[in-house]
Amino acid sequence: MAGHSKWATTKHKKAANDAKRSKEWAKAIKNIEVAARMGGGDPAGNPTLDDMIKKAKKASVPGDNIERARKRGAGEEEGGSNWENITYEGYGPNGVAVLIECLTDNRNRAASEVRTAMSKNGGNLGESGSVAYMFTRTGIVLVDKGELTEDDVLMAVLDAGAEEVNDLGEKFEVVCAPTDLPAVKEALEEAGIEVDDSDQDFRASVEVPLDVEGAKKMIRLIDALEDSDDVQNVYSNMDLSDEVIAALDA
Repeated sequence: MAGHSKWATTKHKKAANDAKRSKEWAKAIKNIEVAARMGGGDPAGNPTLDDMIKKAKKASVPGDNIERARKRGAGEEEGGSNWENITYEGYGPNGVAVLIECLTDNRNRAASEVRTAMSKNGGNLGESGSVAYMFTRTGIVLVDKGELTEDDVLMAVLDAGAEEVNDLGEKFEVVCAPTDLPAVKEALEEAGIEVDDSDQDFRASVEVPLDVEGAKKMIRLIDALEDSDDVQNVYSNMDLSDEVIAALDA
């Protein structure tokens, strides 16, 4: 799991150009709108909305854009789209299983863009359920190492539902059930440990180890999928060793 986790935490360092940033902003705004629509427009009473606003601010989304998205979702302002969640499944190069989460107002466009990205980059879409059985939804909390030890983090979250703590190099990753995310974050904050990021992830029960060439092919596929504004998240069961990640970073 560590190979996947380390790549997930470092991949965005490679994508700091303006085009990527504008897509990241668009996705953040969409998430705020949906969260406000589903749980109400008050962040104090809607933890999901509060989380999405914090993520948007961290991505440097302008405050005016965040507030307009919140108001549209809450019905305080006209506009907004009828967003729909769709998950696609399939296989990438070397038989790597792929889950693709979309949030779209146009099913046909989303399906077309996902199918095109897959077919042009060595992937194939599968039927619903073809790979989902390999994945389990998981809660993830990241904290910067600083002066912390793994035991410091473990002791803080042990009674809050945490399942494990992983060393990712510059950060520690706390793994828990999605329902335990709020309790784990609260336990860290009470222990004086600042939360860097938190999210829900899909983790695979069986992983496919890749060499450098295989990893490059998979990353090209993931980048092509993430270029679609409709695609929110791409999960895979690729396993990258420290050596492969180091070669990719080089």
